Amino acid sequence: MFNRLSNSWDLVKASANVLKADRELVIFPIISAVALVIVSLIFLLPMIVANIFSDMFSGSSILGYAILFVFYIVQYCVIFFSNTALVGAALIRLRGGDPTVSDGLQIAFSRLVPILGYAVIAATVGMLLKVISDRNRNFIVQMILSVIQFGWNVATFLVVPILAVENVGPIDAIKRSTAYLKKTWGEQIVGDLAISAIFTLINIGIIALGALLTVGAAYLNAPPAILIAIVLMFIMGLILSILIGSTLSSIFVAAVYQFVADGSAGAFFDKSLVQRAFRPRN
Repeated sequence: MFNRLSNSWDLVKASANVLKADRELVIFPIISAVALVIVSLIFLLPMIVANIFSDMFSGSSILGYAILFVFYIVQYCVIFFSNTALVGAALIRLRGGDPTVSDGLQIAFSRLVPILGYAVIAATVGMLLKVISDRNRNFIVQMILSVIQFGWNVATFLVVPILAVENVGPIDAIKRSTAYLKKTWGEQIVGDLAISAIFTLINIGIIALGALLTVGAAYLNAPPAILIAIVLMFIMGLILSILIGSTLSSIFVAAVYQFVADGSAGAFFDKSLVQRAFRPRN
């Protein structure tokens, strides 16, 4: 367990070195977050105002699922577009270049059609899993769905960098992602404790500390301005942590792709460090 934590922390540091060299990479998750908020408002506000949101989903209606499916497609399109731009720019840095935000956006725009296709595929998978989950709450079914979701996440782990670099469509990108991982780490792979897990712990710590200080300040009858300042400070800290964690995770994906593509993870990552990120299941 401690070895996994150590390896994950080393991955965080290596990814952070890339971010330090190109601080503008964090702009892509910001773009994604803002766009997702706008998309959510566009979909949710009209339904809330019309008071039909709860009615549509209370009976798992076809209309409700159809709207949710479209929402999934748009949401995934935004996420995959931003991730493709980020990973594309990160790969330029890992290969010795000096990327700009414009470079990343150009890469994403040039692959817009495959990104949209992949968004449709991902939305379809997500929608099918949700429909099955909604209609059958059996514990065994839920466990099977979790295994399927995990398998899908593993199979598509390298799809974004493949879309960014290789001139292939979404289906071929999924096939190549699976093939790359099998070729490098074997038929059955187990992911090491990832960067996202490290930042999950950090985020929990931020929330816990923020709550503790807020309760403490309230107990000491601190002025409302102090309470508001504490809450805002920790909200901003949480947002910053989420943005940095998302950026570092995408940088790591770029390094893994670089490793499986040509055997080198670039100047910022030790080859053995990336190789230990996945391991054959004993």
